[in-house]
Amino acid sequence: MSVIFSATIKLDDHDKWFIELKDETDGRREICFDMDAFEAKIEELGSDYGGYVDEVKWFKDENVPPVVMDEIRVIMAERRAKVEEERGESITPIVEKKEQ
Repeated sequence: MSVIFSATIKLDDHDKWFIELKDETDGRREICFDMDAFEAKIEELGSDYGGYVDEVKWFKDENVPPVVMDEIRVIMAERRAKVEEERGESITPIVEKKEQ
């Protein structure tokens, strides 16, 4: 069984972003108003599967502006860099370019 979550970036009534996290296996949904909550919920839901998640599929609602996407990308890049520094290794898969 593959463990797949979906994460949909949405805006509330005040145009503040949040992430709706959904466990695609059982349909559970969690609302995360910041990245700390998102990380905690990923760990919480993933613990039901021994802490292993195969994939997180990202989506966004049509009304989410590019500036919000940029803000989230920056936050995620900063967190990835911090984790990589703590581990002393890259956590980002490297895709090698195929020669033609």
